[in-house]
Parts: sequence; C-alpha cells; structure tokens
Amino acid sequence: MPYLLIVPAITFLLIFVLYPMLNLVYLSMFQGNVMNATKRFMGLNNYKSILFIKKDFMVALTNTAVYTASMVVLLIFFAVLFALWMFPERKINHVAQTVFFTPHLIASVTIAFIFQWLMDENSYGLFNSVLNAFGLPQLRWLNSSSTAMGSIVFVNVWGSIGYYALIMLAALKSIPSDIYEAVAMDTNSRVKRFFYITLPMLSPQLFFILITITIGSFKVFDSINIMTAGGPGSSTEVLARYIYDYAFIRTNTLGIAS
Repeated sequence: MPYLLIVPAITFLLIFVLYPMLNLVYLSMFQGNVMNATKRFMGLNNYKSILFIKKDFMVALTNTAVYTASMVVLLIFFAVLFALWMFPERKINHVAQTVFFTPHLIASVTIAFIFQWLMDENSYGLFNSVLNAFGLPQLRWLNSSSTAMGSIVFVNVWGSIGYYALIMLAALKSIPSDIYEAVAMDTNSRVKRFFYITLPMLSPQLFFILITITIGSFKVFDSINIMTAGGPGSSTEVLARYIYDYAFIRTNTLGIAS
C-alpha cells in the first residue's frame, strides 16, 4: 500500500522531471531546431562550442553569477533588517507588513513594464524627472552597461523583499522570549543579543531563503527579457535568456540550448 500511494508522485516525476532531463542530454548531441531537433548528429561538438569557442556563454554565466550574488546578499540583508523593524507590536507595523508584501502579489511581467517606464531615459521617465527637479544629470538606467544590471537587481529586490521579510518576521516571533530574558541578565548589548542569539536562531530560515533566492535568481528571465532584452550589448544576458535565444530565436541551435 505505501508504494501504491506514492505511484502518482513518482509517475509525475518520471514524466515531467527525469524524462525531460534525459531528453535534453540526448538533444544536446544534435544540431536542429524545434521542428526538427535531430537534424544532424554533433556528438560532443555542441559542448566544445559552448565551453571553448563561443564566448557569449561565459558572459551569460558570469552575469548570472553576479545577479545571483547580488540578489542573495541584498534580499537577506534587507529581509532581516525590515523584519527587525516590523517586530515590535506597533500599529504602523501592521500597515507596513501589508505594504511590504503587496509588490510580491504583482506579476513580475507587470513590474517589469512599470519600471521600464519609470527608468526611461527620456524626459517622461519618472526617475530622470526627479533627478532633473534636483538639478542632477540624467541616467541611462537600462541603456548603459554600467547601470543596467544594477537596475534589474533593484527592480527584482523591490518585488521580492516583502515575501522574505515576512518569513524572517515569522521566524523572529517564534523565538522564545525567555531566552532573551536569560541573556538580559548577562548583557544589555543589543548587538551581542543579535549575533549570539537572534542570528543563530534564524539560521534554518536563512538557509531556506538562501536556497530559494539562489534557485529563483538562476531562473530569472521575464524582467530582463522585457526591460533590457539582454542588453545593452550582453551586459544583462543571463542563462535563462541565453537558452531561450538559442532554442527559439536562432536557427539550428536547439542542441546548444539543450
């Protein structure tokens, strides 16, 4: 009976996880397109092309690593910071929890379109309008290789911070108060209490959000595809968009995408 009960789950994993993975390995040894994926057998030449000939793959991999590291550091830092701020029982904190979580409910595609307008380098872009009002020079937020990746990171941090802040807030409230009362007898330093009590007690939740942020960052696609399309140049090209480009935009490169 136990084996019978897990048959649906195992079947789902075999069809939608294991088979696609094995099929991708098979397709990666051919040259073809979506209509004819096995047009020409290439052996390991596709792997050789990606790792040793094409330089755009390493650029996409590097950009993905930079984006992922930025998201992990910023989201964890601000999630803990905002959770500590919202921890005391105050009326404004109940409103703040709703305000912080609201962006997470907005579709990422919608967020991308909104910030594409806000960061437009023309006069109607809100961010540049504010800079003009203070007599500051305009920035090419999404059209400069020096600011494009930072702008993408800012947008996605804004959209995700509320979700992770509430996870950390729930974790903070689950810490028994008597632990802090016992520590208060030895020291009144808030810094010591944070690093010796609060942070270690938050480690399971921190590990959880570290894994989820890392996985989500490696899959980032929609915001970059809408806001910069991997540009300018290849400064925001990431792995997910790189795969999409070779699978569906270019011709006879499905094997490389696989």
